Amino acid sequence: MPSQPSTSAARSGGDTPLRVRDDVALDAIDAAAWDRLADGEPLASHAFLAALHASRAASPATGWQPHYLTAWRGDVLAGALPLYAKSHSYGEYVFDWAWADAYRRHGRRYYPKLVAAIPFTPVTGPRILATDDRVRDALVARALEILEVGGFSSLHVLFTAGADTAATARAGMIARTGVQFHWSNRGWRDFDDYLAALNHDKRKKIRQERRRVAASGIAFERRTGRDIGAADWDFFHRCYVNTYRAHGSTPYLPRAFFARIAEAMPDNLMMVIGRRGGVPLCAAFDVFSPRTLWGRYWGAVDYVPGVHFEACYYQAIEFAIERGLATFEGGAQGVHKLARGLTPVITHSAHAIADPAFAEAIAAYCAEERVDVAHTGDELERASPFRRDAGATLDR
Repeated sequence: MPSQPSTSAARSGGDTPLRVRDDVALDAIDAAAWDRLADGEPLASHAFLAALHASRAASPATGWQPHYLTAWRGDVLAGALPLYAKSHSYGEYVFDWAWADAYRRHGRRYYPKLVAAIPFTPVTGPRILATDDRVRDALVARALEILEVGGFSSLHVLFTAGADTAATARAGMIARTGVQFHWSNRGWRDFDDYLAALNHDKRKKIRQERRRVAASGIAFERRTGRDIGAADWDFFHRCYVNTYRAHGSTPYLPRAFFARIAEAMPDNLMMVIGRRGGVPLCAAFDVFSPRTLWGRYWGAVDYVPGVHFEACYYQAIEFAIERGLATFEGGAQGVHKLARGLTPVITHSAHAIADPAFAEAIAAYCAEERVDVAHTGDELERASPFRRDAGATLDR
């Protein structure tokens, strides 16, 4: 990777200069200081990222070269940007394969590129971890400096929200949007109360699916924290690997990754296990905070119709209602989620392209894409599974 200056400095209020560094590894940063900046989001936590690195799921060998930026006021951590030099576009879920192909067809090299993201985690959340907007702006400015002098084709900040989206806009980065499906809790008492808010056809379909799964003899259990034993993790990982192999893909996460998060952040973990005759058949793994449940991975050792929907959606929604969680995010893509009560939400990312000609073309493409995404969101919203008097509003 090209050599870069390790620090930059700026005034950020008062007399204490803000230093932005690119020579501090994650394992050299105090976990509590990092997590304060992450605002309680478990998927942006020190423990989650450290597990990705320590298990070598995200490492130079897998095409994820850590190039973290940190901002300091004296010895106090004021900001951080989980930045990676990437040699491919796998594990990002904001797809730029067509951009890479355009570079190739013009005899140019798209990789390496810079990506600010939580590897393999297509969820909206903190990306530019900071105490205030001045720190955010300084981190983005430093990332853009590295792009300019470091021989990278581009910089991508993925699945931003709120202040992070605004910071990338102030820096003049290209805005890009997408659509995911999220479930929102409106204070339902239980799953039946939730079903009552759906239109007749969707309510009937879900009840039929759940009855068929129950009639097949499959019983489900939800476990959290340290109640998830090593044997449960072993079975889940077997299911997880099966899912990837069924799609002709290689799984990103080794068993060691799950062992590390099970030890480091158990209070944020939930597992759904389906058993037939007492024998495990399927498993789904979710992460949760006091407000949000994130559906992550699932798999099965035998196919049973409807089991996927039960394990991944209905069990998750029941859990969210029981815990009073505000949101369940069902993961990337999947218009089939709409029929299960997950409604469209606009996601955001930001991009800077080093080559001016390519930057102009990609900016025009993203502008057209944003219009298409908005139209798609409107169409999906009109197909809401909720009764008209209980419909959801698209989060722009």
